[in-house]
Amino acid sequence: MSNNSKDTLYLDLKKRILTLDLEPGIDLDEVKISSEYGLSRTPVREVFRRLAGEGYIEIINNRGASVSSMNHKTLRDFYLVAPLIYSTIGRLAVKNATANQIKDLKAAQTKFKQAVKANNPDKMAFYNDCFHSITGEMADNKYIQPSLQRLLIDHARIAQTFYRPKDEQMKKYLNQAARQHDQIIKAIENGDEDRAATISLEHWELSRKRMEMFVIPDALPFESDLAVNG
Repeated sequence: MSNNSKDTLYLDLKKRILTLDLEPGIDLDEVKISSEYGLSRTPVREVFRRLAGEGYIEIINNRGASVSSMNHKTLRDFYLVAPLIYSTIGRLAVKNATANQIKDLKAAQTKFKQAVKANNPDKMAFYNDCFHSITGEMADNKYIQPSLQRLLIDHARIAQTFYRPKDEQMKKYLNQAARQHDQIIKAIENGDEDRAATISLEHWELSRKRMEMFVIPDALPFESDLAVNG
């Protein structure tokens, strides 16, 4: 058994969860996964524990592992705390970012722009997650970074509902999101805490509006409308 196999399993499961290839709440078949990756069940369980510690999956005694669920409380908590965490991360990133982290942030942004240009929703969600995870590392705060990491898991999963439509408004949204990423990078490089916090909030607000369009369905038509259109 090689560490490469464990690392591959870890990265694959993480990406599949973020892109909804593995849906929230679905059980993870330990035996099947062991066979697919050529691993014994012990290293698979080690990967599961690592992912559980990061918030990607849940492990319940005598029931095994499942992908972290999303429900109405999850969404409520998400919308309540997201702006607070993103703006705080922006300020702390300005204070604590290293040159290497800024380089990594720019690389993630390049990948995100490429995904937008290629209209690849899975890669958009994945590299957007990478971008914001790096800002969390920049913040270098042991209390807020885990909160950001858990937030980003559900942000990526909710985002899958609106990365996929191919209308013109969606293209404008994605281009604006990419520009805001660039502005965040510039604010960090310039040491401008207020600007980083402001753009982080604007970036969140852009995401929130788009997400709510898909989380909240259109009202059902009245019977009279059905009769007329029928």
